This record gives sequence, C-alpha cells and structure tokens, in this order.
Amino acid sequence: MKTTALTQQHIDLGAKMVPFAGYNMPVQYQGVTVEHLNVRDKVGVFDVSHMGEFFVEGPHALDLIQKVTSNDVSALVDGQVQYSCMPNLECGIVDDLLVYRFNSEKYMLVVNASNIEKDWNWISQFNTNKAIISNLSDDYSLLAVQGPLASQVLQALTSLDLSAMKYYTFTLAEFCGFKDVIISATGYTGAGGFEIYFPNNVAETIWESILESGKSYGIQPIGLAARDTLRLEMGFCLYGNDIDDETSPLEAGLSWIIKFNNNFNYSKELQLQKENGVQRKRVGFEMLDRGIARNGYIILNEKDDEIGFVTSGTMSPSLQKSIGMGYVNSEYAKSETKLYIQIRNKKLKAQVVKLPFYKS
Repeated sequence: MKTTALTQQHIDLGAKMVPFAGYNMPVQYQGVTVEHLNVRDKVGVFDVSHMGEFFVEGPHALDLIQKVTSNDVSALVDGQVQYSCMPNLECGIVDDLLVYRFNSEKYMLVVNASNIEKDWNWISQFNTNKAIISNLSDDYSLLAVQGPLASQVLQALTSLDLSAMKYYTFTLAEFCGFKDVIISATGYTGAGGFEIYFPNNVAETIWESILESGKSYGIQPIGLAARDTLRLEMGFCLYGNDIDDETSPLEAGLSWIIKFNNNFNYSKELQLQKENGVQRKRVGFEMLDRGIARNGYIILNEKDDEIGFVTSGTMSPSLQKSIGMGYVNSEYAKSETKLYIQIRNKKLKAQVVKLPFYKS
C-alpha cells in the first residue's frame, strides 16, 4: 500500500488510517461531525496527496486534452482551472478531472487516485501527435485548506494577495519560503478555500506551517470521511459512486461540462444520447422516514417497482437531515417527487430535492 509524504504526521495526530485507492489515508481524527462543522464554520486542512497529477506539454498539448476531455480547453487563459470529464465509447465517464492551464504549451491534469493508471493508459493511447506527457503523481503532495477562514490562515505564509484570487484560478507563488508552489482557488467542500501543490520533500514543513498559522483560527486536520460528507452536501459527484464508466455525464447532470463544438472523443455518441433523451437521471433526495440511504440501496416507487439505486448517502452534519443521491428513471427526477428507499427490507419514504443540499 502506498503512503503520502505526511502519513507519519497523521499517525502522530491520532488519525484513524484506512486503505483508500491503494493509499494508507486518514479517514478521521476527532470524528466526522466535529471535523465537518469545523470546515463549514472555521477552517480545516486535508491531505489529499493521493490525487494524481499529469503534465501535458509541447505544441500538441492542447490538441491532446481537447481530444480526450469533454469541456472546451481552448476557452482557458493562463492561470485558469476547468472541471471536465473523459467520456468513453459507451457514453460513460473514464474519470472526472481538473485541467490547469499554465500557458499555451503547458497544462496539468488532476485525476482521481483510484484512476491514475487507467487514466494514464487512456490518455496515452490517443497521444498520436506526441505531446509530452509526464505522470508526476508520486512526486507531488496536495493539501486542501478549506473553510471561510482559509485565506486568513494562508495569507501569513505568502505575499500573494489570496483575497484577490477568483474561484477556479491558480498561480505559482512563494509559499512558506518555497518558490513555485501551485496555489489554486479550488476545493471539493463548498466551504471556500485553496488547494496547494508542492514537491514531497517540502510537505512536512508546509503541513506544520499551515497548522501553526491556523492555530488562532481554530484549524483542524480533516479526514476523508468529512471530505465525503462535505462534498455530498454540495451535490458534488464522487467517482466510483455517483459517476463511473457506465454513467453518462448527461445522466449525471454534468451537461455544463460538455461542449459539443469541441469534437472530442465520442462526442457524436453523446450528442445522439442528448437528442434521444436520457432514460435515467442523477437526483438528490432527503429521507422523510428515519434511516440512512447507502450506496447500492434500491429505489422504489409507490407500487414497489424498482426505479433506480442510491449512489451516496449520509446524515448531513450541517443540515441534521439524512440525504443522498442516486439515479432514477427520468420521469421520477422532478423536485418533490416521492421515492422509497429499501433499507434492510423496509420501504422508507424520501423526496427528490434540488441540489445542492447545503446553501451557504
């Protein structure tokens, strides 16, 4: 099993460590609810160094990324980030990812940890014009500092004006005395904040500096369990749960990241699916009866017909409600539609609601 450069720090802090995507990762420190609310109300720091980083460079870099991703990379300017996905022949999703543009001949792709090898092989097979691609996933650490007080905590560690950074932009700057650190105004929590990329050999110093700078702001280290509840409250997709090789971005409600003028791989197949209409749609729902929906649970209608399945579910720490997401037959996707979740042979009532669940 792989480790991050900060594994020992997590163990020393008393984190509960679990295997995740081939890595030994901290799932929680003090507890999911405490950590979750600390991010919503104050600030938390996550080690998400298991994520993958590919660099694509050279005169054919843009062509390759345009070919394999569904969004329009040509719309990016230097220092901008874009959410996208890589479709397959069956209209499924190879992975969802972030695309960073450094300049017209240098990009970074940030991919899910569980898909690093799969994504590398997928992209490589389409690299016919020989763009320069490098997998630096094992060389980079990534910390997400999230929450309303994130910029105050980090401002003490850089001369860059963080408050002036717009959402989904990034820059290279000096941070904790180290040059060329990637500071990105992005996140997976809906709480605001930054994601910071840097070489493994400075990880320990940066981790300790962030915790020290954040002391007076109530910063806490946050595990992957709270990362999951935070993203679910926002209705963000988790690869392997809410999207995968067999779910279409159109079914998943991600049509906003599909630009058909792009002529990307398998765009014709997706265009056809769009014209024909999708048979199922991803929805958010709240439990009306007492119970927590979990991945894989069956969704029924009033007549006990199976109409879908749950992909994610939890008790929301911010809302104090049981919430979930799943796919249902399209006619059941309208807001306020009554659903039933089969939980341990019981048929429990739920209702479709608009995403996100949590509105700040």
